[in-house]
Amino acid sequence: AIKAEINSSFGAKYYQPRKFKNKNENAQEAHEAIRPTYMNENKVDDADLNRLYELIWKRTIASQMSDAQFEKTVAKIEVSTNKETLSASGEVMKFDGFLKVYLESNDDEDEDDTTSEGEESLLPPLAVGQVLDFIEMTGLERFSRPGARYTEASLVKKLEELGIGRPSTYAPTISTIMKRNYVEKREKEGIKRNFQILSLNNKDEITTVTSSEITGAEKNKLSPTDLGLVVTDFLKLHFSKVMDFNFTAKIEGEFDEIAAGKLLWSDMLASFYEPFHTTIEHTLENAERAKGERELGFDPVSGKKLITRMGRYGPMVQIGHQDEEEKPRFAKLKASQSIETISFEEALELFKLPRTLGQFEEEDVSVNIGRFGPYAAHAKKFYSLNKEMDPYTVTLEELTPMIAEKRKAKDERTIKVFEKEKIQLLRGPYGPYIKQGLRNYKLNKEQQEKVETLTIEEVNAIIAELKANPPRKMARRKKAS
Repeated sequence: AIKAEINSSFGAKYYQPRKFKNKNENAQEAHEAIRPTYMNENKVDDADLNRLYELIWKRTIASQMSDAQFEKTVAKIEVSTNKETLSASGEVMKFDGFLKVYLESNDDEDEDDTTSEGEESLLPPLAVGQVLDFIEMTGLERFSRPGARYTEASLVKKLEELGIGRPSTYAPTISTIMKRNYVEKREKEGIKRNFQILSLNNKDEITTVTSSEITGAEKNKLSPTDLGLVVTDFLKLHFSKVMDFNFTAKIEGEFDEIAAGKLLWSDMLASFYEPFHTTIEHTLENAERAKGERELGFDPVSGKKLITRMGRYGPMVQIGHQDEEEKPRFAKLKASQSIETISFEEALELFKLPRTLGQFEEEDVSVNIGRFGPYAAHAKKFYSLNKEMDPYTVTLEELTPMIAEKRKAKDERTIKVFEKEKIQLLRGPYGPYIKQGLRNYKLNKEQQEKVETLTIEEVNAIIAELKANPPRKMARRKKAS
C-alpha cells in the first residue's frame, strides 16, 4: 500500500523499502500503538484530528522513501578590492527524496527553537569562477549558549542511549533522585539581552540595528540541587568505578546474560559486592564528611574567611572557622541561591539578619531566618512571616498588623495557661485539647464541655491517665499493589 502510494504520488525513484531495528540491542520493544493501513487516505475531515493524522501519514510515507541527496559545499569568495576571502559553507540539494513529503525539522520538535551556530544551510547552485553581484552583507552578533538541561523525557532518552536501566526502571529512577532532593524541576524566566546586527549595502552604507532576545529561560527542566552536587562530587571521588556510565551499562548487560542463562547470578554478585564492600569500608574509615565547600573571599569587617558550604539544614554561608576562639557566624542561602553560583556580595547580604526594625508597643521588633523559615521576634514571642514577606526588605509598618493579627488568633485559641507547669488548654480544629511541651493530649466529650473550669490537678490527672493508657492508633489500610 505504501509502495503504490509513493509510486503514484511521487514516482518510482522516490520509493526505497526499509525495515527498522532498534539500535539499542538491550532495549525492550514496546507493542505498536499505531498501525498505518489505508495510505491512499491522506486526510480526515476533522481539523484537529487531521493535524495528528497528517503527521503520522507523512512520517510513515517518508520512512519508505529514498534518501535526500545533498552536496556539501564550501564556497570561497574573493573580494576584488581586498585581500580578505569570504567563505560560505552549506549544502546544495541534488535530490529531494523523502523531503518531498515534508521538511524533517517541522516534524521533530526542537527544544531550543533556534538555529544552532555552525548549522549548515542550503546554498544556491554555484559554479567555479562565477562572478557574484554584491547586494548586502550582514553581521549578526551571537553569544555562546550552555548545553540545555534535561527534561524527564530527554533524560530517559539519554539513559537508553547509554544502556542504563530498563523501561520499567526509568520512572522510579527519576522519582527517587527527586524525592531525595538531588534534583528538582525548575522553571526559570529568561533574561532579555540585546544584540546588534550590522548591514552593509551595495552603496557602501553601514546600518546598525539593535534587537533583543530572551536567553536562559527554562521550563520543566531537571536542575541539580546543592545537595545533589555535593553527593555527586563525593561519589565520583570515592566510588568512581560505580559512577562510570560504562560500568552501569556493563552490569545491565550481565543481567541480560543471567536472564539468557549465560552467567550465574551468584558469580555476578560476588564479582560486584566483594570489591564494593571493600570500597565502602575504606570510605567509612578515611573519607571526610562532604560539605561542598567553596571559598568566596574575606569578610571586610572581621577579616575572616567567607565560605559557602552544605550544612546540617541545607546550603549556607559562614564567616570564620570552628577552630577559632570566636564562634563562626552562619546564614542560610535563599531558595533561589546555590553554593555553585552565589557571589561574594550576595553572601555578605545574607548576614544583614537579624534586622531590628524598630519598636511596637515599647518592645523591639526584629526579623531573622531560622530552621523553619523566616520569622519575626517581639516581646519574647516568635511569629512566622507571611509567604509574601521577605525578611531582607519587610518594614515595621508591614509587620505590626501581622503580629497583632497572629497574636489575636493565638489568644482566641488559648483557653487557659498554667505558666508554672508549662501546660496550655487550647482550641483546635477537633475541639479543646491539652498541650504540654511538644505533646498534645485529647480530651473526651465530657472533659471538653467543662474545659474552662478544669484545675491543674484535674489536668495532671488526665495527662497521667492518657500516658498510662494511650488511645489506640487507627491502623492505616495498605494500598493494593
